[in-house]
Amino acid sequence: MRLGFTRIDGLLLIMTVIWGGNFAVVKVAMREIPEYGFGALRLMLASVLFLIVIARRGGLAASIRRVGPRDWRQIAVLAIVGHTIYQVLFLGGVARTSVANSSLIFGCTPIVVSLISSSLGHERITPLRWAGVLLSFAGIYLVVSQEQGAGATRLGDLMIAGALLMWAVFTIGSRPLLSRHSPLVLTGFTMMIGAAGYLPLGIPSLVRLDWTAVSGMAWIGMIYSAVFALVVAYLIWYTGVQHLGNSHTSLYSNVVPLVAMGIAALVLGEPLTMPKMAGAAAVLAGLALTRVETGSPPAPVEA
Repeated sequence: MRLGFTRIDGLLLIMTVIWGGNFAVVKVAMREIPEYGFGALRLMLASVLFLIVIARRGGLAASIRRVGPRDWRQIAVLAIVGHTIYQVLFLGGVARTSVANSSLIFGCTPIVVSLISSSLGHERITPLRWAGVLLSFAGIYLVVSQEQGAGATRLGDLMIAGALLMWAVFTIGSRPLLSRHSPLVLTGFTMMIGAAGYLPLGIPSLVRLDWTAVSGMAWIGMIYSAVFALVVAYLIWYTGVQHLGNSHTSLYSNVVPLVAMGIAALVLGEPLTMPKMAGAAAVLAGLALTRVETGSPPAPVEA
């Protein structure tokens, strides 16, 4: 068995640090900027940055012309699922639960991607993988059941689980489009459409916001979340999906909870309790089992 580590794998590790830190950054910034207003600001900023980069790389008008009507319909659906609905659930969940809960639930991205891919006939789940699924879910239950009342709520956990489902659908649905369009164009166009769908939710809270009362640290958090978590990390993620496939790329979600919990302990004072560490270990062990290949690797998603 040969272990291949490419430049894209290195970028994906950087992505895990960006996303791991984003949980704490978002939680702190939303103490001063309401969640819908925060989401609208970071989506608008990220969309503008994508527009600028697309215009400089291949020309905005030319990039738009290269997308056919059928692809535009798919992009619009992915935008609503992966940006509009996802952001509502993700930001609402982060605001209502602990970093440990939200990051560990998101750590099951590879499992959800694998389950959906299996239901679509793209890959088969072996009994060993089912064991891994059950072990990971047991680890999440261990943490979630202990965390209620400690900065976490059932509603927050459910919103994060919903966000995870939207993200998995977005990831799988993007693969066929990535065979025809670059990660930059696909992510940029879905981001812009998704931001337009999110704006009606964000504008009322931005109108009511006392802009002078928002601290510099909150603005820095919003900018970090837009530039790095939405633009840089998204480009890395979909470059991985394009070149390495859904399953390989989603494996890097396993590292995000470890980074997130460590940063939350330092920044937010969330304690690293034994149930948290045991739950994280169970999640990672389950994820490892789901990635054990007993035969030929699963076929990639076809366009």
